[in-house]
Amino acid sequence: MERRSGVLMNISSLPSPFAIGVFGKEAEEFAASIKKMGFSEWQILPLNTVGAGESPYSSDGAFSGNIMYIDPLALMEEGYVTEQDVQACIYNGSPYSVDYGFAMQAVTHLLKAAYASITDKCKKDVERFLKDREAFNYAYYKALKEHFDNKPFYEWDEEFRNYKKALKHKKEFADGILFHGFCQYIFTKQWFALKKKINEKKVNIIGDMPIYVGLDSADVWAHTDLFLIDPDTYRPNLVAGVPPDAFSEDGQLWGNPLFDWAEMEKNGFQWWIDRIKHSLKLYDTVRIDHFRGIASFWAVKADEETARNGKWMKGPGMKLFKAVNEQIDSPSIIAEDLGVFGKDVVRLLKSTGFAGMRVIQFAFGGDDSVHLPHNYTENCVVYTGTHDNNTLLGWLYDTDPSSREQALEYCKFYGDWGQGGEYSPSCRAIIETIWSSCAGLVVIPVQDMCGYGGDTRMNCPGIAEGNWRPRFTSEQLSRIDKEYFAKINRVYFRSFEKNNG
Repeated sequence: MERRSGVLMNISSLPSPFAIGVFGKEAEEFAASIKKMGFSEWQILPLNTVGAGESPYSSDGAFSGNIMYIDPLALMEEGYVTEQDVQACIYNGSPYSVDYGFAMQAVTHLLKAAYASITDKCKKDVERFLKDREAFNYAYYKALKEHFDNKPFYEWDEEFRNYKKALKHKKEFADGILFHGFCQYIFTKQWFALKKKINEKKVNIIGDMPIYVGLDSADVWAHTDLFLIDPDTYRPNLVAGVPPDAFSEDGQLWGNPLFDWAEMEKNGFQWWIDRIKHSLKLYDTVRIDHFRGIASFWAVKADEETARNGKWMKGPGMKLFKAVNEQIDSPSIIAEDLGVFGKDVVRLLKSTGFAGMRVIQFAFGGDDSVHLPHNYTENCVVYTGTHDNNTLLGWLYDTDPSSREQALEYCKFYGDWGQGGEYSPSCRAIIETIWSSCAGLVVIPVQDMCGYGGDTRMNCPGIAEGNWRPRFTSEQLSRIDKEYFAKINRVYFRSFEKNNG
């Protein structure tokens, strides 16, 4: 892996006049800014629709896009909506936090206004878009959700919760299917236009692919046979989670339905292959979240209140990736191999050749951890923290004194460690330690570039509400010490310009 560096910043966290970051000029400006600092990678969270608690890791569609990211100004420029329509989307609340309720309500009204004036040409474009089976499945699922007052699909009438039976009625819902297809068409069109501009700046997009989907999703509805679902109730007896680990004493009970890997194998894991193909169109590199679940996964009875009591079940392992490699040549994949795992995960990662992950915050517990920089390999991606971690400064404040002392000594920092902000010397000592390591790719969340505390962390695993909300203003981003990051990218040979002549 060529030496390089990246920034972790989700689309939702970008500044904008709206209640959430969007596919607008601010995204282009951010890409241009990090490129000038020598970064070549921009990592984002999943682009799919968000689920319970606004989590993008429990979506109602693995092939769907989050319509809240649609840029109203671009819609106006293309003649879909008026300036008055856009004004209704302007948000006057806090610029430091996403307001999901306002954002969804605003974009829904906007897209309905745009759909009301749809041209014949656009209609034909959407109809072509819906020829993709998964795009159609999602649009039909959303149309039926509206028809059944937003109830989960397993509470619909039997004639509709059974996908094959529901197909007989698709003409009755043609307008609803076309509308939701239009929404996804606009999302897709805007994203690829933005991605092209970002790639033209020589910045690559690293995207995230959640391993699981939500129970109430187009995927489970249309492919019930591929999940461990009771065929009579359409409900799972076992659900996904992880046992107790560094993030949670009780483990994490996600509640997602589990895959029926034996059934998936019968047709060569085609649903998974299609999903990876889709992700590799959206992103330049795909990070597979909870990669260890492909080696073996933690299954918990659906009526359990925590994930403590579960059992390990065997996943498809290398069988899946052999099938992937038959259809996709050299897929650019990062494996999120964090958490509790055994030799089966180590073997699988080695067999795939994918880069694994390391997080500096996990390194300091007294042991000779794989997360310590002297144990890194070139084929790994190292983070100061992921979206699930505290910020670097927040971690220094919240971790136990012995771990903090070990971290500061290891990173050769002596003095007042409590100073935050863009020039935080303790944070810089840790950042430079991983920048100087042999790891091929190092990634820093924008929070750590700003030296912010734990109040700006993206997600607290095990806590269902209040996550995924931090946003950053243009003024905050402008205060990042660009000369500093340009310097360490140059000094440690991670600079885009240094590596590309």
